[in-house]
Amino acid sequence: MSENKNPLNKISYNSPVILTYALICLIALVVNFITGDRLNNLLLVARPHASLLNPLTYLRSILYIFGHSGLKHFTSNMMLFLLVGPVAEERYGSQNLILMIGTTAIITAVINGLFFTHGIIGASGIVFMLIILSSFANAEKGKIPLSLILVAICYLGTEIFNGIFTKDNISQFAHIAGGVMGIIWGLIMQNRKSSV
Repeated sequence: MSENKNPLNKISYNSPVILTYALICLIALVVNFITGDRLNNLLLVARPHASLLNPLTYLRSILYIFGHSGLKHFTSNMMLFLLVGPVAEERYGSQNLILMIGTTAIITAVINGLFFTHGIIGASGIVFMLIILSSFANAEKGKIPLSLILVAICYLGTEIFNGIFTKDNISQFAHIAGGVMGIIWGLIMQNRKSSV
C-alpha cells in the first residue's frame, strides 16, 4: 500500500474555537465588503443606548465581536488572536473558552451601551482577554506571574492613557474591559485548578 504523500494531511485543525472564530470573522468581513457595509450596520455593531424592545439589540450584543471595520482592523486583531488564542484554548479547554468569549462580549456590550456614546465592533476586547489569559497559562498554584503583572500594567496603562488623551475611533473601553475580564477569568480558572 502506498503512503499518502498529500501535504494537506499533515495540517491539523489544532484549535477549533480559535480557528472557527477567525473563519467566521473572515466570512463576515467579506460579506460586509460585498454588501457595502450593510452587514456591519445591520448586525455587527453593538450600539449605545439601544432599545431593549428591539430584538437586534440582543443579537448585536454578541455578534459585534465577529465584525471588523475593514481589512486592516481585521488583520491586526487576527494576528494577535491567532498567536495567543491557541495557547488559551489548549490551557483552558474549548468549552471554557467559548464561555469566556461569550461572557466577555456581552458584559462589554452592556457596559458600553449604558455608559458610552459610541458603538463597538471587532474582536479587540476578546484579543486582550486572551493576551491576559495567556499570561496565566504557566502560573503555579496560588501565584501570580510577574509577566502577567507587567503585561497588565503596560496594557491597561496604555489604554487608559489613550482613552484620555487620544481622540480616535478606537474603543479603548472595549480593550480595557477585555483585559479586566482576562484577569477575572484567569483568577477563576486558577482557583478552580488549585481546588481540584
